[in-house]
Amino acid sequence: MIASENVVLQYGKRVLFDEVNIKFTSGNCYGIIGANGSGKSTFLKILSGEIEPNKGRIHIEAGKRMVILSQDHFKFDEEIVLNTVIMGHKELWDIMNEKNAIYSNPDFSEADGIRVSELEDRFAEMEGWNAESDAAMLLSGLAIKEGDHQKTMKELNGSQKVRVLLAQALFGNPDILILDEPTNDLDIHNIKWLEEFLIDFRNTVIVVSHDRHFLDSVCTHVADIDYGKIQLFSGNYTFWYESSQLALRQRSSHNKKAEAKKKELEDFIARFSANAAKSKQATSRKKVLEKISIDDIKPSSRKYPAIIFNPQREAGDQILKVNGLSKSIGANTLFKDLDFEVNKGDKVSFY
Repeated sequence: MIASENVVLQYGKRVLFDEVNIKFTSGNCYGIIGANGSGKSTFLKILSGEIEPNKGRIHIEAGKRMVILSQDHFKFDEEIVLNTVIMGHKELWDIMNEKNAIYSNPDFSEADGIRVSELEDRFAEMEGWNAESDAAMLLSGLAIKEGDHQKTMKELNGSQKVRVLLAQALFGNPDILILDEPTNDLDIHNIKWLEEFLIDFRNTVIVVSHDRHFLDSVCTHVADIDYGKIQLFSGNYTFWYESSQLALRQRSSHNKKAEAKKKELEDFIARFSANAAKSKQATSRKKVLEKISIDDIKPSSRKYPAIIFNPQREAGDQILKVNGLSKSIGANTLFKDLDFEVNKGDKVSFY
């Protein structure tokens, strides 16, 4: 579907990518991971053609439509929200505009009639009559109210603009979908909706995200950027991390026999495959895991910083007890008469 061939990118003496060869195929969702500054977003820009590599090239299968999530929140300020979404499919949007221009021409000619007939045929092939309803459905799914669909983009707040641009990228089921930090500025409900959408998406998705839970939910593969190379792994983020750590431990274990190591890896794959089968995204995830061989599991060369806390004494069973806690800012009450306890071993999240 889309592939890089011997891609090299260098800024001064710093080599960001060195002879990178990787192929992304249809039906899979690829999470691009790597340390900060490793070039995740830059690689997406190389794939999209925004950045030209020093060497090598990008191959896109003929006739395939690629869409990149726009990062410019002001580019469409003068456009109607619904139209902004439809603009995500450039060919369809251009056909709609050309049709309207011809039909509004008072000097409609025979040539105009021939041309508009061609446009109508293509419009029908693309199911263009459903464009507005499809766009409205995406907007509603991302919590953009129907009353906002005919507003201009500049009338929306920043969070709403982000969601409209996301709907624009998803519109028309592109063959190749490139998403750079798509969960930024989304609340938990929007993120869940996006996860469900991508789980059911049948084409190629390439995504960069710092949200590990999101990557676990949607990815069938992980592409790890490390030391100028990109290595492709089957499975989601957690599978990649735990399997690479297991392989790393096995590499340093000289006493364990090869057969025991193989059995340990096989049990690991079976456990992850069984867990995948319990989730909605099981179909694609489980198929990927079932095809993994022992040779596919390799240790990562990534080094992780360690944060170590040395407690001065053992904690008691009750860590924290709060009674009647209240807080206001001016006339706005944040919380009132709050009671809770935190005990040893508890894991607490605030949302």
